Amino acid sequence: MGEVPFAGPPEGGIFTWGGDADDPPRLSLAERADAPEGAKVLEGTYDINGYGGFSHDFAFDEPSHDWSAHRGIRFWWYGQNTAPLPPGSGKRINFEIKDGGANGEASELWTTSFTDDWEGWHQVEIPFADFQYRTDYQPVGGIDQVLGLTEMWGYAVTLPTGAPGRFALDGVELYGKADPSLTASVVTDAAVYPVAEGTAAKVRISVATTGSGPIEEPVTVDYTAGGGTAEAGKDYPAVSGSVTFPAGSASGTSRTVEIPTVKDRAAESAETVPLALTVTGAKAPAENPQAVIDAHGLPYLDAKLPVKKRVADLVSRLSLAEKAGQMTQAERNALTAQGDIAAYDLGSLLSGGGSVPTPNTPEAWAKMIDAFQLRAQATRFQIPLIYGVDAVHGHNNVIGATIMPHNIGLGATRDPALAERTGAVTANEVRATGIPWDFAPCVCVGRDERWGRTYETFGEDPALVVAMDTVVNGMQGPASGSGLDRNDKVLATAKHFVGDGGTEYGSSTTGSYTIDQGVTKVTRKELETIHLAPFEDAVKRGVGTVMPSYSSLEITDENRPAVKMHADGAMINGELKDRMGFKGFVISDWQAIDQIPGDYASDVRTSINAGLDMIMVPTAYKDFTRTLQAEVTAGRISQARIDDAVSRILEQKFRLGLFEKPYADTTNRSKIGSPEHRAVAREAAAKSQVLLKNEGAVLPLKPSQKVYVAGSNADDLGNQMGGWTITWQGGSGRTTTGTTILEGMRKAAPDASLTYSEDATAPTGGHDVGVVVVGEKPYAEGQGDVGNGHDLNLSEEDRQAVDTVCAAMKCAVLIVSGRPQLIGDQLGDIDALVASWLPGSEGDGVADVLYGRKAFTGQLPVTWPKSVESLPINVGDTVYDPQFPYGWGLTTLKAPPGGGQLTLAALGVAARVLEKAGLGRSAQGRELVGQARLLVQQRIGDDITPASAKPFADADHLLLTGDLTGAVERLTAAYRAA
Repeated sequence: MGEVPFAGPPEGGIFTWGGDADDPPRLSLAERADAPEGAKVLEGTYDINGYGGFSHDFAFDEPSHDWSAHRGIRFWWYGQNTAPLPPGSGKRINFEIKDGGANGEASELWTTSFTDDWEGWHQVEIPFADFQYRTDYQPVGGIDQVLGLTEMWGYAVTLPTGAPGRFALDGVELYGKADPSLTASVVTDAAVYPVAEGTAAKVRISVATTGSGPIEEPVTVDYTAGGGTAEAGKDYPAVSGSVTFPAGSASGTSRTVEIPTVKDRAAESAETVPLALTVTGAKAPAENPQAVIDAHGLPYLDAKLPVKKRVADLVSRLSLAEKAGQMTQAERNALTAQGDIAAYDLGSLLSGGGSVPTPNTPEAWAKMIDAFQLRAQATRFQIPLIYGVDAVHGHNNVIGATIMPHNIGLGATRDPALAERTGAVTANEVRATGIPWDFAPCVCVGRDERWGRTYETFGEDPALVVAMDTVVNGMQGPASGSGLDRNDKVLATAKHFVGDGGTEYGSSTTGSYTIDQGVTKVTRKELETIHLAPFEDAVKRGVGTVMPSYSSLEITDENRPAVKMHADGAMINGELKDRMGFKGFVISDWQAIDQIPGDYASDVRTSINAGLDMIMVPTAYKDFTRTLQAEVTAGRISQARIDDAVSRILEQKFRLGLFEKPYADTTNRSKIGSPEHRAVAREAAAKSQVLLKNEGAVLPLKPSQKVYVAGSNADDLGNQMGGWTITWQGGSGRTTTGTTILEGMRKAAPDASLTYSEDATAPTGGHDVGVVVVGEKPYAEGQGDVGNGHDLNLSEEDRQAVDTVCAAMKCAVLIVSGRPQLIGDQLGDIDALVASWLPGSEGDGVADVLYGRKAFTGQLPVTWPKSVESLPINVGDTVYDPQFPYGWGLTTLKAPPGGGQLTLAALGVAARVLEKAGLGRSAQGRELVGQARLLVQQRIGDDITPASAKPFADADHLLLTGDLTGAVERLTAAYRAA
């Protein structure tokens, strides 16, 4: 096939992929003297934990290829075994070909495998007859289950997991002539056919050919119903017979076989009627279909009964195996076969970050999840799946969805009502794709900006996080859970319980992480006032699920050693469920129980006994269900604990209305990424912008000005959205639909003269003002920890851009980042400085405040440090010397009031009056303290000292708690110190 370039879709070429940032293999085209064909071979190394491999896709804008004249595909593979192994005993390599559809990433997947049993070069030949329809995953749910070799889009190689490895590949080509006896196949239109008792299941059987032409020989399909849990003669009459497709029948010709059922009026669970197919003259389906007579007449199915009664009835009927299945959550790509959903009675599936259907569209998501839900209908009690996804700032896995600012930006808005609206938009878009459960919001309190998850927090002050917990109500509706069955609401998840934002730098033992998943060391008072408070508030708001943290908790004044949160029964059972009265269920984090000390059986019993109700395994669902049952049978986990866990899970499924409507309600699909939803994200982006400095009133810009725009984040949509966007780690570039900050500026001032030079190498002369947009590139979780390949400094390129532009003209610098960046040594040369955070997909919102369409009103949700050595630094610290204090934020909305201390005194009196009237948390109260804050900020100016910064920050904390009087008193102290 010649030398293939490295290129990703839609261009033709070879590209890598994987479950996370470490999983994609590293490839190179290398010259080798031993190359079987030509001079170069494809070499690669890998070390895969989840899944990873590479694809060769043909170009999307060119026609697909016709392979129907050939027998199979072959290639040279360089074996790495120093001593050749017996056949079948080496590492297993999966090989996949891509058939039909619009392109290689919207094709139907056919798979087989070979084992690497030899040393050196070996030619692998795979007949097309060896490929099987892939049942664990199909883009858009598959197409027609026919290997149509006339429309081929390429191939993919999935490499083995668990240990590092190397490989080399060369000479991929087609070989041989087509085998006429294997050109036809028989398929059915579904694998499961649920029907009401007394009606008939209609199974459509089709014949198809690989070349899409008519079949050359007759095909006969003999069928017999039976062998399932339904009783022949009682639940359904005998069904058998055959259908014949004569030679010359067109590809796609169908026949329908009916399986009638008998209505006996007795209440009973669901019963299965498999239909065995014996095919002559063609390949048989990979899986025999089955009719399912729906469960009926049982109390748990009665929607008029109270939820508690429905739960109790259903739990009383479940076997231990069925209960274990309900407590299991598997990643969708981990399924060996979709039939395992029923075989293991799985209660839940999830998409990890970046685990998406192809194409990644709302329609494909809904179709994929409906296919999973259909499988759950083949279980005895037809308990629907609850599908979960990390939609942490909008439906961020889906291309075209509305991407909100990350939580740190929402914290900067200081607008709980707006946060609630962002939650409502996210819920609407998530539910429209068939997903009822969101692993959000993060209500942790970020206490150290070296943490790679800082941007997932609303801020460093528990009072601010509590105020922004309104996002829970936006997602779920009323605290009672009465709105969960609506088609625009989802089950929310408060995470990560408890203290993950307070881990000590250097305490992590996870890979190369430095702080994420480490140890939080606090006193009992610090635990309660800082870390537990937001969870207590979320529980009061009715949050449906809580996710523990990977981190450990050490309570220093109780001499309590560090305990992994997934094993901490004192916190989960004691604090969360008993003291706070949490009624939802606790879901583990990704494979987190494996970090508990001990063997796997110990991990399972420790976590379940500590209060976990559902375990995100996410790949080991077979081992987990087997181990959980064994632990219960041995008496190491009580039946009561299992029943409690299952009852909590089922209660949320009933409240979500999944038993009545398990499939996607796509009524709101047109709202995904709609103008009305993007308007909310745009408003949030505008309100999240924090104006830290504005000498000479450089901002807002005027449309008449000639503006020079530079910096790495001015015109990069991926960078401004950050991690957890389309993929787990996010990525630079135009990864989805949205508007960059530069594009927003051009739209806001269409007649303005704008010069854009990313690296500031274009001539700077003749411009009135410069806007330099700099900051971070995307990352997620511990991979973004400072010290793990990251720091808090701007890149040299960004620093150079700032220096160049700010030396040539008045300049405004925007820092687009998930946490503060160290800017102190350049601050004197910068006229205006904006903390732009990660504004999401709507760069228009940033342009709105730059050009004065909306005022700057944001406030710092975290303290802006002077140096990394000063970390951690937080509001309330005894020693507090920041670059900018917590709560700082200039405004272009109004001028600060005059009058100095006299005005502050008057505001203090008014504050006491409002408090006595019970208006401490009112809009009037915030406005009053806001006036005092503006006055004090003007007084302090650029001369921020520890004496003024500490009371200033304290004041914002007090305001959030409703202490208006205390807030004005602390602002007065800051004024005097200045």
